[in-house]
Amino acid sequence: MLLKKALVFFVFFFIKDCYAQDSLATQSLTAEQMKSRQWIIGGINVAGYGGSLILLNSTWYKNYPRTSFHTFDDSKEWLQTDKVGHAWTAYNTGKASAAMWRWTGMSNKKATLIGGLSGTAYLTVIEFLDAHSAEWGWSWADMGANLFGSGLFISQQLGWEEQRIQFKFSFHKMNYGETMLRNRADDLFGSSWYERMLKDYNGQTYWLSANLKSFFKRSNIPAWLNISVGYGADGMFGGFENIGRDDNGAIIFDRRDIPRRRQFYIAPDIDLAKIKTNSKFLRTLLSGLNAFKFPAPTLEFTNGKLKGHFLYF
Repeated sequence: MLLKKALVFFVFFFIKDCYAQDSLATQSLTAEQMKSRQWIIGGINVAGYGGSLILLNSTWYKNYPRTSFHTFDDSKEWLQTDKVGHAWTAYNTGKASAAMWRWTGMSNKKATLIGGLSGTAYLTVIEFLDAHSAEWGWSWADMGANLFGSGLFISQQLGWEEQRIQFKFSFHKMNYGETMLRNRADDLFGSSWYERMLKDYNGQTYWLSANLKSFFKRSNIPAWLNISVGYGADGMFGGFENIGRDDNGAIIFDRRDIPRRRQFYIAPDIDLAKIKTNSKFLRTLLSGLNAFKFPAPTLEFTNGKLKGHFLYF
């Protein structure tokens, strides 16, 4: 279910981020300029959110029967990596949206609340679409993850007026080896690189990346240096278990011998937004890329064992 939300996010996030500028650039705006920019951003939101929902409804949901409102407990699916993905999406959507509203001259508080809550509001509308589709259902676990992501952004922005701890994402394409596993992966996750990035939870890692200088402002720590902790999982060839069934319920894939494992990581990171440049284009680009974890040497802890990676993404 996260795939359709992520597809919209990747497009809409970078459109929004084109309007993200630092607060100093908005201090000299006149009331007329502020009003004009607010109309522009309001129009982008209406067109972007509304258009994407219409697109989702016509391309995704129309192929499945409509039902009355119902719930679906997917809290244990994919070892919760999809839930962490929901939180990441809500966090970064809110962050980009708030920066966009800040560009209009709004105060930090107002822009933070409007932008920060817009991600969860948008994802909530999609949950309602899920709730009326026979294929899915309303997920309280999804909603909790969405609220966590928005809350992480809003609480930091209101408390510190900066994001000292950022929510990031990384991905590497898995090599499944056996023909049976490769075929199963193609069926579940697609075969192209971008499909795998969005759908293959075995190759996804989500990070909380803390900027050291922001916590120790008098230190000589480089302003761009972060330390990050990550979460991922592997060995998953089904949402709840490594079993595949055909339309009649008969088992056609059974690899319960493969352990489903949680993975934890710690690694240095780079806060790309702290790299100084006079180029507006580069500032915008670096700000957008900051939603992704920078490749770095990494320690992995899985099944009680510690493993090192020279470079991990």
